[in-house]
Amino acid sequence: MNKFEQLGLNESLLLAIKDLGFENPSEVQEKAIPVLLEQETDLVALAQTGTGKTAAFGFPLIQKIDAEDRSTQALILSPTRELCLQITNEIKQYSKYVKGLHTVAVYGGASITEQAREVKRGAQIIVATPGRMQDMINRGLVNIKNINYCILDEADEMLNMGFYEDIVSILSDTPDEKRTWLFSATMPTEVARIAKRFMHEPAEVTVGSKNSGSKTVSHEFYVVNARDRYEALKRLADANPDIFSVVFCRTKRDTQAVAEKLIEDGYNAAALHGDLSQAQRDGVMKSFRGRQIQMLVATDVAARGIDVDNITHVVNYQLPDEIETYNHRSGRTGRAGKLGTSIVIVTKSELRKISSIERIIQQKFEEKTIPSGMEICEIQLLHLANKIHDTEVDHEIDSYLPAIEEVFQDLSKEELIKRMVSVEFNRFINYYKKKRDLSGEKSERSSSEPRENRAGDPVRYFVNIGARDDFDWMQLKDFLKETLDLGRDDVFKVDVKEGFSFFNTDGEHTDKVMSILNGFDLNGRRINVEISKNDGGSSSRRDHNGRSTGGRRDGGFRGDRNSGGERKSSGGFGPRKEGGFRSDRNSDRSSSRREPGSSQREERVPRRSSEGSSDRPASRSFDAAKTRRPRRS
Repeated sequence: MNKFEQLGLNESLLLAIKDLGFENPSEVQEKAIPVLLEQETDLVALAQTGTGKTAAFGFPLIQKIDAEDRSTQALILSPTRELCLQITNEIKQYSKYVKGLHTVAVYGGASITEQAREVKRGAQIIVATPGRMQDMINRGLVNIKNINYCILDEADEMLNMGFYEDIVSILSDTPDEKRTWLFSATMPTEVARIAKRFMHEPAEVTVGSKNSGSKTVSHEFYVVNARDRYEALKRLADANPDIFSVVFCRTKRDTQAVAEKLIEDGYNAAALHGDLSQAQRDGVMKSFRGRQIQMLVATDVAARGIDVDNITHVVNYQLPDEIETYNHRSGRTGRAGKLGTSIVIVTKSELRKISSIERIIQQKFEEKTIPSGMEICEIQLLHLANKIHDTEVDHEIDSYLPAIEEVFQDLSKEELIKRMVSVEFNRFINYYKKKRDLSGEKSERSSSEPRENRAGDPVRYFVNIGARDDFDWMQLKDFLKETLDLGRDDVFKVDVKEGFSFFNTDGEHTDKVMSILNGFDLNGRRINVEISKNDGGSSSRRDHNGRSTGGRRDGGFRGDRNSGGERKSSGGFGPRKEGGFRSDRNSDRSSSRREPGSSQREERVPRRSSEGSSDRPASRSFDAAKTRRPRRS
């Protein structure tokens, strides 16, 4: 007896389940389906990505829909168009034996007129992204005032992407007596707020512990210098010859750059980010599902909704800004009971995030070292040997064998094997024998060497800009990472005072900090940066050549981040929206308020524009216009 029969599903659904080859329900299906079928209740279900949530709400929803009534009876909200289309396709497969039931997908990037026309023809179930759904409501193209069911799928992702106001507005347009089913991987504050406001004594289903990671995914991290991040990615790919992975970057710019480098270096890779057209995204995903692409480099926003079987690895090329997002990344692998691996490439300054993630997912990371060149060559050699051994012979070549055997007649078996393997293997040995070892980096966990003796330790800097230049600590941090082209976690311990500030980077970035920042023109004011010996106390500072510039007492400040005051309402500098910074201040403020000890000579130089990009949603970023980055003289 099929176990789905024991859940109370009707015959038409069981026929579809049989066609799909489903035999045993997943844990979330086993727990949620009976509750939703037997009770008219709201539901909060917490389960990881890839655990079968669509079927968990899809089967009972289809069974409860009146197919003879052509009015809209259910709305399913999902974070992305990919997931919207995926859910729509699955609902159609589940309901294939339910005559008269129609499901319509409503999402951005396609004709809103055509979608409205399909809804008007009769759609008992609408699957929609929040933005497009809100647009259709505003235009009067859809009526959800009488629906019976509303499902929020990947609720934490929708809210993390900045859809809170849209969701509140959409739910406010639905009847109070409807049933709301909320499915989410994690339960952050905003999700709990939605549940409290729009749900009535919901039943709860939890698979595993709240916010915990999947038990089928193992977690590894590798500590490298920031400049070695890409080289580390290549080595990890080479050390896993059968890798079929999603590589996560934080921004669209990094995603495109990493994908292009991988392609140039001979890997089957492609980028997936928000700047691609829908046709381009569809083409990339088709190639990835067909395994023509082994390494899909993606932003978090673009990758949401990816449901591809047998992904072996998730690679965090950069950790996400929001720690909770890690759970969604790692959930792309280890699906349907199969094992997967989540890899994190980190610098020493990012190690604190590993501990934070461990607390959230309730699993431990294993620290590993980047394989050496020779280790990779050995792995590749054995992989090639096994590939040759397991290759099926196409007997179409039989007629050519006499000529081939004649070519090889002067070679022994051993010599022939060596040459066959070398055809493919030589490029690895030639590449790696010239490369240095990357395995020297160790985290605080594994190193007993005193901190002050280890290379790459943090360096503290003094810079002559602060709160009166309209910076708070977050805005200054974003300015520094953009100007220096560093990752978000490469700049830390940012303390802003009235007329000056302190910040840290790893020692490996010191030359870049000193050479790029010294001499930058900030709206007519020349930036001066120097190395501080302590956290804002008296310091003896040095120029970028290491020469002492004397020093002054800094008043013993210890770095209260907010001591410099809040950002002024008149504008000024703020974190980028699409890159760079802006200033609404008058340039005549520049030289009259110089910090003691800074350069007395001011130069006005042209400034260059910055064309950064980010997938960070509007609600998660500050309202800053596209701006220009200062240029050093």
